[in-house]
Amino acid sequence: MHGRTLYVEISLGDAVIAGPLPNSVIPNPNPSSPIFSSVLAIHFSASVEMKTNGFTLSAADQVALKTGATVDLSNGGGDKITVELVADFPDYLPEPRPGLPNAVRQSNPFGLALDGDHLYVAEASGNTVRSVDLQTGNFSVLTNFAPLPNNRGFGPPVVEAVPDSIHLVGNQLLVTLLSGFPFPLGNAQVRAVDPVTGNSTPFITGLTSAIDVLPDGGGGFFTLEFSADMLAGLPGRLSHLSSPTSAPTVLSSCLITPTSMALDDRKGEMYITQIGTGQIVRLGGLIH
Repeated sequence: MHGRTLYVEISLGDAVIAGPLPNSVIPNPNPSSPIFSSVLAIHFSASVEMKTNGFTLSAADQVALKTGATVDLSNGGGDKITVELVADFPDYLPEPRPGLPNAVRQSNPFGLALDGDHLYVAEASGNTVRSVDLQTGNFSVLTNFAPLPNNRGFGPPVVEAVPDSIHLVGNQLLVTLLSGFPFPLGNAQVRAVDPVTGNSTPFITGLTSAIDVLPDGGGGFFTLEFSADMLAGLPGRLSHLSSPTSAPTVLSSCLITPTSMALDDRKGEMYITQIGTGQIVRLGGLIH
């Protein structure tokens, strides 16, 4: 959110479908929307900020956005918002394989961060961070993440990085790397990325299925992990580190598929989304 403009990221949807070979995907000839893998800017008025009535983006509206038009929406109660498409990423990239020349790698924009007139998007499937110029809609790859070591004792020697959340903290971007199957234990991490050069360095290490990170306002950090061990079906956990290199203190180890968090530092409360349950949970007493 910037002022009264909300930036909304749309992920993969059904732009691809399962291919005929194991673990393969191919383009969907009839996707349900033309604006998957994109970022929308939604402009609110002061009155709309106080409302809870919803707005509907029709199929015709989505086609209009795809063509570059700005769409005005009304909720029937006299409230209006304006929507525009500010970045339209490829739904997939070619990834041919033996026996399947039309195989692709799907796009999966997962998190975004705003810095002035630039958006930074964590692309989970492409293992990259994209930089988006909000004035022009042009985008480019800021950095690529190398594979992570696999310590499971089976599977490939390395796994994909899978960047998911991204936050601007000071003059650097903090990006969590979830890691790919078979989800090594303790090899996920948070990377610090220079938004100018794209240089990436380890910031917090020793995590498992890292999904989000936030500063605590006093030099420490909260980390959120999707699961303590995905193969064992363990719940996720919220931890606190007094510094990026300190040992973590587990604050909650019973979270069910947590995906993101927001800190209310006035009350010392953390709000965490759980994708599997469709809930937002609140944890109190985190800052004294």
